[in-house]
Amino acid sequence: MDSAVSHPRSTRREARRDQLESTILLEAVRLFAERGYDGTAIADVADGAGLSKQNLMYYFPTKQALYTRVLDDVLDDWLARMASLADGDADTGAASEPGAVLRAYVRAKLRFSREQPLASRVYALEVIGGAKIYGEQIRRRVVPLLRADIAVFERWIAQGRIAPVNATHLLFAVWAMTQSYADFAAQMQLVLDRPQLGGDDFDQAERLITNMVLAAVGLAPASS
Repeated sequence: MDSAVSHPRSTRREARRDQLESTILLEAVRLFAERGYDGTAIADVADGAGLSKQNLMYYFPTKQALYTRVLDDVLDDWLARMASLADGDADTGAASEPGAVLRAYVRAKLRFSREQPLASRVYALEVIGGAKIYGEQIRRRVVPLLRADIAVFERWIAQGRIAPVNATHLLFAVWAMTQSYADFAAQMQLVLDRPQLGGDDFDQAERLITNMVLAAVGLAPASS
């Protein structure tokens, strides 16, 4: 039999496994974001996902395994958006201009906060708690990309394309500003007296943060 021929039963089984795993992870993200690692019980994740504890543990044998998988997925997404700075600089044409690259970077970071607020909060809680479980992965995966992004700034400075700036702390500031729209959204909603942040809030945040970053490197503000 041709090995390329699909087996419907196997395909259905794999699809169901993927669906169940996705359901578990969605519920785990919600609970870890609300309660933190210590406050989340594996039985509560199973109950929220509509599974028995034993069934859930077939996919994730321990709470730490589930937590680590959640953070792996969060970091995959976060780093993909973080890489937009170095990737954008590698492009040719107008898209590689420092102003365009920085605007795209801020936009990507804010989009993560808007699209994945619970995931952002899980990551933030881990870091606030001292990154006791996930610290080594953060060090191993975040540091190389941060260095690559810093190298982009150093190259721009050497080429006279931007004003001298401490790229490390500028990037820290961008992370803090953009991630606050997920991690501290509840505070913003209280201050603004609305049930949730809307698209206009993120649009205004993007313009303001972008212009602050451009000003820091001596570039003209983005057009409205």
